[in-house]
Amino acid sequence: MTIVLGLTGSIGMGKSTVATMFSDAGVPVFDADATVHALQAPGGALLPAIEAAFPGTTGPTGLDRPALRQAIFGDDTARTRLEAIVHPAVAMQRQAFLAAHAAEPLVVLDVPLLFETGGDRTCDRVAVVSADPEIQRARVLSRPGMTPATFDAILATQMPDDDKRARADYVIDTGMPLDATRAQVVALIACLAVAEGG
Repeated sequence: MTIVLGLTGSIGMGKSTVATMFSDAGVPVFDADATVHALQAPGGALLPAIEAAFPGTTGPTGLDRPALRQAIFGDDTARTRLEAIVHPAVAMQRQAFLAAHAAEPLVVLDVPLLFETGGDRTCDRVAVVSADPEIQRARVLSRPGMTPATFDAILATQMPDDDKRARADYVIDTGMPLDATRAQVVALIACLAVAEGG
């Protein structure tokens, strides 16, 4: 039986880096963000529905992210309308991924808003990627175009890190050298292999 491990973490916590570590170790990883980007790329399946709901936010280059951000910023109703377009499409892709890897002992669902969207209910275990708030803030503010106000706005849409840690089965600490984080990932894979075998 396949163990489905949900992998999540707030912005700047190093989730993508940890997801790559799982992939490097041979564990199939479903990347929800990459799936969304593909669905919103030029010719992407979601573009007509997004354009209909938010006119002027798509074009020949696919989704105009700044325009869409502007269209939904601070508007919970607009955000809900967008999620109603995106989430079912991502769920279909996730089901296809799980079906394709049904023979694997372990798969990872890399989902930024796993708890916020109730995605944790589809997982056997959940691992949260975390680091100290000071490390998180420094990482995010070093990104091009990121401002403290934008960072705070993004954090406001995410479950607090303390709450995520409390709900997780495992916490992967990224506030340390990469080799130490990788060792945690390897140990977790081994732990889950024992659980699957038992």
